[in-house]
Amino acid sequence: MDPVAALTEIATLLERERASKYRSKAFRSAAAAIAGLTADELGDRLRSAHIAGVGDTSRAVILQALDGQVPDYLAELRARYSVTESTLRPRLRGDLHAHTDWSDGTAGIEAMIDAAAALGHEYQAITDHSPRLRVARGLTAERLASQLDVIDTIEAPLRILRGIEVDILEDGTLDQTDEMLARLDVVVGSVHSKLRSSREDMTRRMIRAITAGHMHVLGHVTGQLVSGERGTRPPSELDARAVFAACAEHGVAVEINSRPERADPPDDLIGIAMEEGCLFAIDSDAHAPGQLSLLDHGAARAEACGVPAQRIVTTWPLARLEAWLARA
Repeated sequence: MDPVAALTEIATLLERERASKYRSKAFRSAAAAIAGLTADELGDRLRSAHIAGVGDTSRAVILQALDGQVPDYLAELRARYSVTESTLRPRLRGDLHAHTDWSDGTAGIEAMIDAAAALGHEYQAITDHSPRLRVARGLTAERLASQLDVIDTIEAPLRILRGIEVDILEDGTLDQTDEMLARLDVVVGSVHSKLRSSREDMTRRMIRAITAGHMHVLGHVTGQLVSGERGTRPPSELDARAVFAACAEHGVAVEINSRPERADPPDDLIGIAMEEGCLFAIDSDAHAPGQLSLLDHGAARAEACGVPAQRIVTTWPLARLEAWLARA
């Protein structure tokens, strides 16, 4: 087995499991450290000297791969790997919400795009955080402009959508300049602060952001966490019917966030959004290449809730999607 492929697959599976980012990054670093070495060169160097970036576990993986075996650690991860089946997942053409190492993701833009292409995506949005979210290294207008310049130089086998996950601030304004928002292909608006605000304040905040004219997608609507290393968090209180009515009126899609620890919005709110006539976007909210595949979780939830495929913008052909994005 090719050692680089084995190390990369291990990193991808760890990312999908939302394991510690340091574990997955260690395997990606090892893959980068040995890229370009022939099997003979690699075997000689591993048996006679230390290779910078290759730890003991990575070394064992490489040696087993060179011996023609599926490495034990990879076999263990494959045995744990499972995909949530649905008829909707094959109809998804791309993803409107993903992060890179420009903010709090673990990988560069090209690594995320390569992973999206490997999944067969026709398009992938890059939506790093906005400046208020300092803990996530949110992008100022200047850094966002620099990122757009970098994206423009990338030759990719799919359409890269230039975007942002912009904070919806306490007063309902968006945490980026109007000039920069106008330059983007896709704007995901999300609440990241004061999640325990009153029902009235949260409703007012969201509706002001939705009606401002810049947003395409309302991200992880309630902010809830149902599991995971960050613990649990109850959903924010809001008048969901009023918020979703505003989304429907202004053509803002409601995100079905695919991260299992979020399960956001809850099933009952998905039902309300359907009753109000909303569009939906099934997004990964990936922070690493392996997490892009989490779309299967979102697709299964949407299917279980009876969301029609034609109302999910991420099932649309690229031309139709771009026409919808261009209206804001």
